[in-house]
Amino acid sequence: MIDLYGISYGIGKWFMGIIAAILDFFGQWIQPFQGLADWLMRWETLNVLAITIQVVIVFLFVSIINLFIIMWIERKMYARLHTRRGIMLPLPFRKVQKGTGFLQNLADGMKLIQKENITPKNADKWMYHIAPAIIATTSILVFVAIPLSETFVVANLEGGLIFVFAILAIAPFAVLVGGWASNNKFTLIGGMRGAAQMLSYEIPLILAAVGVILLAGSLNLVDIVIAQQQTIWFGIPLILGLLVFLVAIVAEVERLPFDIPEAEAELVEGWATEYGGMRFGLIFVAKWVRTYAGAALITILFLGGWSGPILPGEIWFIIKSYIVFIIIVWTTWSLPRTRMDQVLEIGWKRLLPAALISIAIAAALKWVGWF
Repeated sequence: MIDLYGISYGIGKWFMGIIAAILDFFGQWIQPFQGLADWLMRWETLNVLAITIQVVIVFLFVSIINLFIIMWIERKMYARLHTRRGIMLPLPFRKVQKGTGFLQNLADGMKLIQKENITPKNADKWMYHIAPAIIATTSILVFVAIPLSETFVVANLEGGLIFVFAILAIAPFAVLVGGWASNNKFTLIGGMRGAAQMLSYEIPLILAAVGVILLAGSLNLVDIVIAQQQTIWFGIPLILGLLVFLVAIVAEVERLPFDIPEAEAELVEGWATEYGGMRFGLIFVAKWVRTYAGAALITILFLGGWSGPILPGEIWFIIKSYIVFIIIVWTTWSLPRTRMDQVLEIGWKRLLPAALISIAIAAALKWVGWF
């Protein structure tokens, strides 16, 4: 498996070594440079730099590689579900892409960056600007604690699952703030719908994970995967919890059939109606990132994480999470939108009892000594 910290520490030490050598050279004439060179090569400095490099690697992994791939997969896949070819980029790149349209995502990003960012005259400026930033940053921050393997993780936290749920719980407040700050009745309704929906589904989402915690005996995401390597995937005995978690994740990211906060037929674009340019781009991209984060969580909690034969663990993790992502796309683009009362009823009257049953099953399995 790839040792992310070891690679980052090695890169940082190599980079600091070059700078320290230059400072040592000038330190013959300028004494403070010598002390600065010694400070740069201390373990504490290199450790901070290694952690920073890890964060940059994860950010690049999420924002460039995965973002382009999952955006491309979804756009091509729901095109096939609609019996059409999907995105095609009619540019010189077409020969390279062979008509796949993969670089269309790059073109869309450049288009959004060039668009003018207009702020509504009567909007609460500070809160209006901060809402998309909160959505985007928290979506990426989740991946700091998600391990691709036992050694490919930025922060192997003892309470990693609590950290992930805490970060995901910030989104409803940002949605409500963005809808309210835009000073538009449609965005306010969309924001209230979004906050109510996300808060309603966070409870069964967390309860569905409680059964996994009981079987693994830990809140550490790495330990949860290791526990499945020693027994079986938790998704087999806790299939009910897996289904609850899957549906709750779809509702959390406001995807069909739970996209009523954005119902364009009645709310134009919901709480994001007044956002344009790259602010809208951040909101749009964050939805894909959060969907993939949900798929990654399902892989860790229920599908054995990076466990698998022959291939490296990181490859198995990516394959499993992509399969879950494809299932989410396939399901969401095959179902009609539900009403707001139906959305809340599913969360409180269907998923909540099912999550409690999953906990009871996990407790029974633990009590009889099967885990």
